[in-house]
Amino acid sequence: MSARERPVLAAPAPFPLPVPVEVFPPLAPVRVRFPRPRVEDVPRAVREELDRLPAGDLRGRRVAVTAGSRGIARIPDILRAAVGWLRDRGAEPVVVAAMGSHGGATAQGQRALLGHLGVTEASVGAPLSCEMAVVEVGRTPEGLVAYCDAVAARCDALLVVNRIKPHTAFAGPFGSGLMKMLAVGLGKAPGAAQIHRQGPDRMAAAIESLAAVVLSRLRVLGGLAVVENAYDEVALLEAVPADRIPRRERELFVQARELMPRLPVDDLDVLIVDRMGKDISGTGMDVNVIGRWRLAGVPEPPSPRIRRIVCLRLSRASEGNAQGVGLADVVTRRLVEALDPVATYANALTSTYLERAFVPVVMPTDRDAVAAALASLATDPARARVARIRSTAHLQTLWLSAAVLPELRGRPDVDVGEPAPLAFADDGTLVGVDDG
Repeated sequence: MSARERPVLAAPAPFPLPVPVEVFPPLAPVRVRFPRPRVEDVPRAVREELDRLPAGDLRGRRVAVTAGSRGIARIPDILRAAVGWLRDRGAEPVVVAAMGSHGGATAQGQRALLGHLGVTEASVGAPLSCEMAVVEVGRTPEGLVAYCDAVAARCDALLVVNRIKPHTAFAGPFGSGLMKMLAVGLGKAPGAAQIHRQGPDRMAAAIESLAAVVLSRLRVLGGLAVVENAYDEVALLEAVPADRIPRRERELFVQARELMPRLPVDDLDVLIVDRMGKDISGTGMDVNVIGRWRLAGVPEPPSPRIRRIVCLRLSRASEGNAQGVGLADVVTRRLVEALDPVATYANALTSTYLERAFVPVVMPTDRDAVAAALASLATDPARARVARIRSTAHLQTLWLSAAVLPELRGRPDVDVGEPAPLAFADDGTLVGVDDG
């Protein structure tokens, strides 16, 4: 049964709201200037950094290179440059899907997800393995099993490639990065399930302990760490020797957190998110941006404070995985029709965070969804504090209602344009929403 054939519990169109919303607050375009360090020549930087690793003689050696499920800036170019560097040294590289249970925890799903990110055998110049089999390479002192992709484990060496950034399931001295790739990404579904069963308070310690086992049992050449700026550009590339990964990752994490995009205001009545998806964040919408964790026993961050979140679309690259949809309050029928229960529930069950897969109130159109969010508040819709963003990864340009704009006066990093009404097509679609 296709996504469009599945029955969807949605309100009729147009939905008769108990508090009719006829007037939407006009939104002004706002451009935020974030710090923008940038690597100009990414392939060259990859090769220069890898030259710093104590790789030894790699002639005739088979080397696994990791590829994750996130939409990392220039990732096909980064992997291709790493593959080329290995070939220049006589190695036989193979790119290995390292994304835990993403892609519906199937080889076909993980290959399709990588394809959406532009990672194919042709683009990286090496064989691409997406097999789901794992082997046990050791155990931590606490008894956790260090799983590793069977193909990677059979290789002579391993090169770990990943982005460093805050995670969406735990808060600690590091987040998503090289250690998580070693402990979870390469651990496939069993590794991901084991980590998430530790809970958010013990997850960071478990990841570090498991990564230490992998580093001690397999020949890891090192890690290639990617740090991005707020414009989805590579801000920093650094090759980290294997024995320095735990310490250096903490230092790079500080830089990554400082470069993350943020909303320019802390208090909103309604946040309209055009798109969510696994290519944008592990939770579809980055919890560090929206200020919502929705994890039992974990306090919500002090800011930002957003009363209602409306999400309009699920990205195509997410391959139907709508993990994180439960972070929203109102969604559209179109988003729910794109939801693949197999991919979404496999991710939710593995993570143990079922609440994040709960489907919110479903409205038939974009207009109905925004109206429902406004009607649910004890606030005059025309005076509501509203923001619209493309996604939680794209905050350099957003739209804000008049009630928010006074807080931006005098800020040298912000430019504000003229407010304009929200424009909806005859079918209720918000003009300018990209389905990509």
